[in-house]
Amino acid sequence: MDTTTHRTLNDLFDQLGLPSSDADIRQFVSRHGPLPAEQTLTEAPIWSDAQLAFLTEAWRADGGDWALPFDELNVLLHEHPDVEDMPNANPS
Repeated sequence: MDTTTHRTLNDLFDQLGLPSSDADIRQFVSRHGPLPAEQTLTEAPIWSDAQLAFLTEAWRADGGDWALPFDELNVLLHEHPDVEDMPNANPS
């Protein structure tokens, strides 16, 4: 039986206390990306202490509930795609 909670990028933004609609996420990525290739997501100077603590724990718990949205945010902030081409964060 699969008891894994499948978290979304919207859930991650909620957990971080950030506006979490798809439009809010696109705006966040546009405002804060792209991060330098050598800078990890947790090294980015865009997080409060509480947000950083949560992200650090999520990163250490590789394979946990937050692994997929953490990885997705990491990719989005490093690649900084055209925000119009970003997939919806909360698939139907």
